[in-house]
Amino acid sequence: MNEERLFSLRNRWFTVTVGGTLALALFSAAVGFIWLPSAQKDQPFQGVWNAICSAAGVPQQWLRITAATPVPLTQTSLVAMTPQLLGVPSSASIGRGATLAMRCTMCHGAMGVSDANSPNLAGQFASVIYKQLLDFQSGARRNAVMSPMAANLTDQEMRDLSAYYGYLPKPAASRTDAIASMSAPDIVAHGSPMRNIASCASCHGGIDHKAGTPWLEGMPYAYSKEQLQAFANGTRHNDINEQMRNVARNMTPDEIDAAARYYAGVRP
Repeated sequence: MNEERLFSLRNRWFTVTVGGTLALALFSAAVGFIWLPSAQKDQPFQGVWNAICSAAGVPQQWLRITAATPVPLTQTSLVAMTPQLLGVPSSASIGRGATLAMRCTMCHGAMGVSDANSPNLAGQFASVIYKQLLDFQSGARRNAVMSPMAANLTDQEMRDLSAYYGYLPKPAASRTDAIASMSAPDIVAHGSPMRNIASCASCHGGIDHKAGTPWLEGMPYAYSKEQLQAFANGTRHNDINEQMRNVARNMTPDEIDAAARYYAGVRP
């Protein structure tokens, strides 16, 4: 077979091979430059042309008709969590927080321990409470009760509330002796590395603690489960860099239930 016949359109194998390669290239380009970017919800990705340019790495200002900065469709947390976010609270701050907390007792309990499936706040890290209040105020986190409550708080009032609840003694998990002797579920103790799930204990205590993560022991089962489900379906999105959303969306319903039950100390 000579070279002319090999690369001729009359050669069926040559035609099929070239045609298949071109079809695969066009399909890959359509998926990578149009479909996947268009699936993003942020404003810079809206529209086919913007999606193509974004996937190609074109500078953002080339994509906009106006000079206005694109506004994300989903409000995310703007709080920078560091171990030094809040200093050591003064007794005056704790006292002011105790007065302010009187309006919170219906949901969070008289001493920060909830009987209404709301989060326990007694002994919680002050920086965690402060961040959540800021997120409720900014709209990064929404709740029918907490959003209006936080809307009119000053920064000092949020600091005082955080100081007061952080000062209260932390409640113990309500595990029975039988439950206490049980080992933690795999998802809590080990996570699932093949599914990009870190162990709960690596951030929330037990193995390590990351700045900004709350303690979970004794937290109401219904609350913990609801929050994991909210992270999984994206209705809660105030986690910085999507740590919790990335974890929760890869967890199975049984793993979510097991983690919530373990931290609440509820017997399965």
